[in-house]
Amino acid sequence: MSDTETARLDWIEAATAVPRAQFAEVMSRMAATVCVVSAVDGAGRHGRTATAVLSLSADPPSILVSIKAGSVLAGAIKAAGGFSLAMLAQGQELVADAFAGRVAPDKRHLIGVWRAWPSGRPHLLGTSAALDCELSAAIAAADHELFVGTIVATDIPEHSRPLLWSRRDYRALKDDHDHPAREAAEQPPLPRAASIVG
Repeated sequence: MSDTETARLDWIEAATAVPRAQFAEVMSRMAATVCVVSAVDGAGRHGRTATAVLSLSADPPSILVSIKAGSVLAGAIKAAGGFSLAMLAQGQELVADAFAGRVAPDKRHLIGVWRAWPSGRPHLLGTSAALDCELSAAIAAADHELFVGTIVATDIPEHSRPLLWSRRDYRALKDDHDHPAREAAEQPPLPRAASIVG
């Protein structure tokens, strides 16, 4: 799918939206896997870090990514008819920094080990997981475009841990044996009467 037409939502303005700073603060509390969205067109490779990524459907297998409207990357995704997604692993902070804007756009794909999917789209190695997607839909929403990609290829390394972003910094998952929820699940259940509150 190339030169995709962008559908437009009937946007309803809220009467009393919170201030931008308040929005940024509350969203900083959301932990998310740091991803890199990439596309390639006649001008070369383009990419940007993103945490606004979600699993959309299992049938067909598809994801949704949110990209700034009017950006070079948004244009490349539409022109090329697809994008790739790299879910970064712990230890790939330099890649995340590069694609967040600390490295010039034409030098970003020199950071990390990159190959190409059979589609020609950029494929980052050493990730927590990587996907190649064909563009299925593009939807304009506020100052972003939502791109729906059908997953056509995956790379899922056996031993990796995702790089997380929360409270404006990189975070890491604890080891499994340090996980309080897992430890609690391994404890024998409380007697029924003792487990009732109130």
